[in-house]
Amino acid sequence: MANLCLGFEVHQPFRLNASFRPEKAKGQRDLKSLYFDPGNRTILKRVAERSYVPAARLLIDALDRGLRCSFSFSGVLIEQLEAWCPRALALFTEAGSHQNAEVLAQTYYHSLAGFFADLDEFEMQIGMHVDLMADLFGRRPRVAENTEFSLDAGIVAAIRDLGFSAVYTEGIDRLLGGRTPNETYVCDGMPVLLRNCPLSDDIAFRFSWKDWDKQPLTAEKYASWIALSPGRCAHVFVDFETFGEHQPTGSGIFGFLAALPDALDGAGVRCVLPSEAASSPPAGKIEFQEPVSWADLEKDTSAWLGTPLQRSAFLALEHSPARKIRPEIWRYLGTSDHFYYLASKAGSCGEVHRHFCPNGRTEYYETFMRILSHLERRCLPRAKQSLASLPPERSFHFSYPDGTYAGWSAHSLLEFETALEQAPADAVNRHFACGDFSRWIEESFAERRLAGQVAACTTVDAVKKAVHARRCALCGR
Repeated sequence: MANLCLGFEVHQPFRLNASFRPEKAKGQRDLKSLYFDPGNRTILKRVAERSYVPAARLLIDALDRGLRCSFSFSGVLIEQLEAWCPRALALFTEAGSHQNAEVLAQTYYHSLAGFFADLDEFEMQIGMHVDLMADLFGRRPRVAENTEFSLDAGIVAAIRDLGFSAVYTEGIDRLLGGRTPNETYVCDGMPVLLRNCPLSDDIAFRFSWKDWDKQPLTAEKYASWIALSPGRCAHVFVDFETFGEHQPTGSGIFGFLAALPDALDGAGVRCVLPSEAASSPPAGKIEFQEPVSWADLEKDTSAWLGTPLQRSAFLALEHSPARKIRPEIWRYLGTSDHFYYLASKAGSCGEVHRHFCPNGRTEYYETFMRILSHLERRCLPRAKQSLASLPPERSFHFSYPDGTYAGWSAHSLLEFETALEQAPADAVNRHFACGDFSRWIEESFAERRLAGQVAACTTVDAVKKAVHARRCALCGR
């Protein structure tokens, strides 16, 4: 018979302001209010009324009755609650401080910093989050999760070295090789807790699915499934918005939550906390051949880094000069949701992506690059403006000889170097032969000397070397 380790992800992003234009920012110092959508307040208050407030009240009652669970609150969610819904924050503070609850660590900005080439920013954001949790709940987290349960060997090592007792990820078969996720495993000396995907999705996705052959899902039925699940502990982890937002009130989801403590008792299922589960002897080892997450059917990083648009935005963010000069703004742009909105998947996963980005991924990408470009130009001295990203209308867009878009754009000299290597060769060669590269460099960056050097190049490789040398000179390397 398995125990139950129940956890909740609680997160809302600061979505970008699609109407932002640089001319609106002249003379303005409060860039955060310009870059991010004023509608975030409306969304947060709606979700709080539908989900956070009623579900937190039910959960506090359940905790008083013996239910035990964990919470993973993003820092950006806490900021929004402090500003726009202190009632929900008070309830979450009461729940997270309860003797039967545990809070987890994550990146403060719910970001993709764990996939940067260096993990300094990742470790800093984890530290910021731990400090916030200590301030709010009077306790420092002992177990961590990276954004959306994404994990690879490098992140495991970083979290281990930060002193955590365990880390969460998704319990998928390519990690387990047929073994049950309801055990604690170890990777490079670090205990790893694995989310039970089927049992989690029974609540998060299938609860109100009319064609599901297990309908209706009652608390008693669910508790019996937990009891019959093999292994020592089933880790069920869902978005908190499952209650009242993703699964509406009329679905019966609140009644399910209210009945769950008694149903678990009746089935003989004991609730444990993540730190307790982590202390059990490991059942074996796991190895990460590639990153794992709980997102989409692929359970990898393709939800955020699977398309040229996503990789372009990520490259620009990772190497942005604003990272060191204006980190207090730059970090908000690293929130995973911005990249999630840029996905181009088909099927049910694509439907979910489009639901959260109804105005279109291309439009959101242009907004992202426009805002990042503006932030960088506000950061950099005039002599180093060529290091800044360009807004979409001034970027270089590669096209095939017939004029159709080749799927690659360059918003910076760094991205231009990358594109020369990775964009379709016939598109690159077409622009090189037409002298387009030198014209773009002079018109968009005012780099007349570099433009002249590029115009004199006889190979694309020589162009890349000239651009690289100029970029290194600007960076002081």
